[in-house]
Amino acid sequence: MLSHTFVGQNRTVNKKSNKKQIKSIMDKITVVGAGNVGATCANVIAHKDLAREVVLVDIKEGLAEGKALDIWQTSSINNFNARVVGATNDYLRTKGSGVIVITSGVPRKPGMSRDDLIKTNASIVKDVTEKVVKYSPDAIIIVVSNPLDVMTYTAFLASNKPANKVFGMAGILDTGRYRAFIANALNVSPKDIHALLLGGHGDTMVPLPRYTSINGIPITDLLAKEEIDKIVERTRFGGGELVNLMGTSAWYAPGAAAAQMVEAIVDDQKRVLPVCAKLNGEYGLKDLYLGVPVKLGKGGVEEVIQLNLNKEELKSLKDSAASVKKTLDVLDAMKLF
Repeated sequence: MLSHTFVGQNRTVNKKSNKKQIKSIMDKITVVGAGNVGATCANVIAHKDLAREVVLVDIKEGLAEGKALDIWQTSSINNFNARVVGATNDYLRTKGSGVIVITSGVPRKPGMSRDDLIKTNASIVKDVTEKVVKYSPDAIIIVVSNPLDVMTYTAFLASNKPANKVFGMAGILDTGRYRAFIANALNVSPKDIHALLLGGHGDTMVPLPRYTSINGIPITDLLAKEEIDKIVERTRFGGGELVNLMGTSAWYAPGAAAAQMVEAIVDDQKRVLPVCAKLNGEYGLKDLYLGVPVKLGKGGVEEVIQLNLNKEELKSLKDSAASVKKTLDVLDAMKLF
């Protein structure tokens, strides 16, 4: 069993070994959107005791309050202290948040084009971002809404914040799927798999087998190229596979991935993680958000890490960037900014 004691700005985790690990804690973290992804993210954040208070906000009357209450009622069962509260369209309740996770938006429906989805969700993300920034001007913003790359850029423009404090979650989710598929193929623990993906979120993502290893052993030593190619292809369409199975998009993995980013910020972990970050010349690209490895800590994106890509990898990344730029053209045509 774990016991938690709050001391100042820290949380003390006492383990069976009697060792103590002191970690930081925020006063407040907000998750906007109480759908499956947002509620899962809030639940993981609460379980990790990353804040004294976790606020869940949604436009639907009673939804955030109900899910927050349900999560809070597990506190004595799962042994956490973070208070979880919900609010319907009350952004004053989010005041003073250190980190804000935005999951708002509608899923793509039958007959809806990609452009239609961008037009609908860009207006929602812009509105939400302006509201949260009003009450938490110093907050770091993590965007989960889709289409991810263009929605992150929307939040950046709406927030008037530096780019290192506005970024998106996609790479951790995509990498999580990639690692899970590799674990299945090799029948090994996913904990021992180290992998990386670049590029846009979706079928233009760029998995990097050359940077993939199992406890230091290159994946190319353990799997044939044909097997690796199949895993890469499954990863690219991992979201669609789940939609076909369930009739809706995933939520456990996306919610947990966003919470991992929150933890890296709160605890100033300096984790090297794949994040949708703004590029300003890195990889020969600029003025767009794209998935790249970064150092994530209390300052947000503290460094964009440039890999030594070969010609084929760099071409794939630039092809992915070109696809993302097409979505930005749709945003520009909306004249929201």
